[in-house]
Amino acid sequence: MALDFRPIDADHHYYEPVDAFTRHLDRRFRDRGVRAVSEGKRTHLVIGGKVNRFVPNPTFDPIIVPGCLDALFRGRIPEGVDPRSLMRVEPLRPEYRDRDARAARAESQGLGAVLMFPTLGCGVEEALKHDVDATMASLSAFNTWLAEDWGYVHAHRIVSAPMISLADPVAAVAEIDRVLDRGARLVHVRPAPVPGVHGSSRSLGDRAHDRVWARLAEASVPVAFHLGDSGYNAFTSAWGGSAEFQGFGKVSTLSKVLVSDRAIHDTVASLVVDGVFTRFPELRVASVENGSDWLPLLVKRLRKQANQTPWDFPEDPLDVVRRNVWVTPYYEEDLHALAELIGVERILFGSDWPHGEGLAEPLDFLDELRGFDDAAIRRIMRDNALDLLGVASV
Repeated sequence: MALDFRPIDADHHYYEPVDAFTRHLDRRFRDRGVRAVSEGKRTHLVIGGKVNRFVPNPTFDPIIVPGCLDALFRGRIPEGVDPRSLMRVEPLRPEYRDRDARAARAESQGLGAVLMFPTLGCGVEEALKHDVDATMASLSAFNTWLAEDWGYVHAHRIVSAPMISLADPVAAVAEIDRVLDRGARLVHVRPAPVPGVHGSSRSLGDRAHDRVWARLAEASVPVAFHLGDSGYNAFTSAWGGSAEFQGFGKVSTLSKVLVSDRAIHDTVASLVVDGVFTRFPELRVASVENGSDWLPLLVKRLRKQANQTPWDFPEDPLDVVRRNVWVTPYYEEDLHALAELIGVERILFGSDWPHGEGLAEPLDFLDELRGFDDAAIRRIMRDNALDLLGVASV
């Protein structure tokens, strides 16, 4: 399909170096944050004093070939093909760590811009949930590394999201101000209960976080909730499942089924039910790499509950979702049904490049848009991302 515009891919990734969390970390947290430990030819990450297996090879070299696991994650492996045979690896490419090489690669892929998210970083906050101070220090150090190596906006083509934890709401607002001063146009928040002191936790919609949402709404900077370790595997252990998430590791099949897209479902539910979107109607959020099949069920549950306890819902929950929430669907999902539910204006194109479970080439996403007219395709592939960012161009 020939396009008369440059698409914006709302789900791209870099592969962090092992010092991404330590290069700028306050020395007081050296033994409490993220550490790389070498054991012969292997490198392990120790986070919060414990070996972490969110990423099996934190050097990312060799690394999975982009898109090689697409059929696996769609659940469309041809009959007779062993799922394990799909895995392929290659040497780490320059564009996975160098912003200029990545900008050139995006250009060659036909992209106008990309929104960039962590790979390793999506597993760190869960591993540090018992230590709020170390969490805040580690994510702040990461954000400094991100600004240094990638920039929050580079060459009008790469928009990278610093990570914000709400574990300490006062420190979170200070960190937001810091990254905004350095040009951040998007922030990432983990879709999960917010860790507190002494093993406690809070809803994302807790009023303790209102200053965070208010600051982001005031600055017109959106929040991305990207798939990561949301801690839900711990809940499955009661069913005999795996208590911890391990990327491409030994996670029980039952855990995979039970966890699935539950974290993003609960995240958006908390923001609607606890009134965040009503108190801050200008706040824009995006669900990234969580699919969209959870959304019809959530809307059904919210509207049923609104009928049962109308005093808890000053607005129609579906209207709230349509106003405040953007979504990157998985490729195998029914995008026409999604457009009917939330409007074509809230669907984002995201390829998950260069992850193995993503698309081999980002613009292959166009194959999933059959039946949409040209105006809708432009919205999904470009304009909706600009609306999310609140800008006319990157």
